[in-house]
Amino acid sequence: MDTKTRHFDRTTEDVGNIVLLEHVNVTQPDQRPTTLFYVVALGGTRDPYIFVGLENMWVNYGRTQIHMPSRDPQILRGTIGFVVPELDALKKRMERVAPGLKGSKFSWQEKDAAVEATCPWGNRVRCHAPGAEFGDTELGIVYVEFDVPPGSADGIARFYTEILAAPSKVVKRQGAPSAEVPIGRGQRLWYTETRAPIPPYDGHHIEIYIADFSTPYKKLLERGLITMETGEHEWRFQRIVDPKSNQPLFEIEHEVRSLKHPLYARPLVNRNPQQTNTAYQRNQDAFRGTY
Repeated sequence: MDTKTRHFDRTTEDVGNIVLLEHVNVTQPDQRPTTLFYVVALGGTRDPYIFVGLENMWVNYGRTQIHMPSRDPQILRGTIGFVVPELDALKKRMERVAPGLKGSKFSWQEKDAAVEATCPWGNRVRCHAPGAEFGDTELGIVYVEFDVPPGSADGIARFYTEILAAPSKVVKRQGAPSAEVPIGRGQRLWYTETRAPIPPYDGHHIEIYIADFSTPYKKLLERGLITMETGEHEWRFQRIVDPKSNQPLFEIEHEVRSLKHPLYARPLVNRNPQQTNTAYQRNQDAFRGTY
């Protein structure tokens, strides 16, 4: 037995109860401009196995997805944060799709070492190069940042800590208070206060996997906050409240799944978006980075 002891800060490996932010769901009315933005520009991969028709489309980014049922557009009240392998390649793809998205809400710009873009329907995304802030992820959704009313960050942090067992804290995001919710391996939710008008909630949702599935359920049920009993492996809630007062703070539907859900850790197909027929490289079709 080796008697030498190596010292590690074991707390750096701790995770809260939320182990994965797997998808964001926003409806969209037309798959053609959606494909140009989410597949061609962002470099995602349409799931080849599930929802391959016109009623819905799932687009893979590493181990995460965007789900886009074909209905009137929903607009997430905030920003979806991605890590992509190469920002320079992303910028070229943004330029390539711009003519096909003329007349839509599409736009993009470089800002603070990231690429910020708006999809054809008005959803905002922010794309980063891989970095220590996001663990070892080279492709995927790494955060969702919601715009919330002034004075709500403290209560939202308490909600996730006390109800969902996701130890959360209030930090500063561009000078404003923000509830930071840690998720698994380098993902986060941020709820950042703003004085700008916040549109009414339109039904979009996020999906999370949690390890302790029953305790948060019981706490939410006691407060009358469960909105859907989907099945054995899933339930949903929509209202975030301050645990101290039960005062509503923000609405965003959470599709909550257990680690026994059949879709948990399902392998997702991810392509190499730089592969082309005219500059084809043998055996380079698949994305080979970390996600």
